[in-house]
Amino acid sequence: MALIAPRVTAGLSSDDARKLKYALSDSDDITVFVDGTVHRLPAQARDAVVDLLGRFSRGEAVTVSSVAEMLTTSQAAELAGISHTYLRNMTDRGEIPVEYRGTHRRIRLADIMAWLETQKKNAAAPGAPAGADDDATDGS
Repeated sequence: MALIAPRVTAGLSSDDARKLKYALSDSDDITVFVDGTVHRLPAQARDAVVDLLGRFSRGEAVTVSSVAEMLTTSQAAELAGISHTYLRNMTDRGEIPVEYRGTHRRIRLADIMAWLETQKKNAAAPGAPAGADDDATDGS
């Protein structure tokens, strides 16, 4: 899935993680300096940096990689945490848009991310029936 080999970084020491967690508490304002120059990050980049730092603050190891704009069903399923068979069935039902390159299905990264966001909102919705999205998240 990665365009460039992923970079894996071990988690921070507990002392460094604690300090970073304190620095991030109640704030998502991140200032970036490159060669002494302040840069304001666009919202998506800022959110990614805050997420990365948050994971480090919890002592987690982190992998950073890039993802192609058009994904194979296997890549999209891996990203979504579901089986590729389940994903193909969803594309057959029209639940996730698909494009064909010859006989090969390709799915836009944005479409998978939108589906994941919908799943997250459905899971967080008050009054949602227990297990309502189990089929989408159990990898089957």
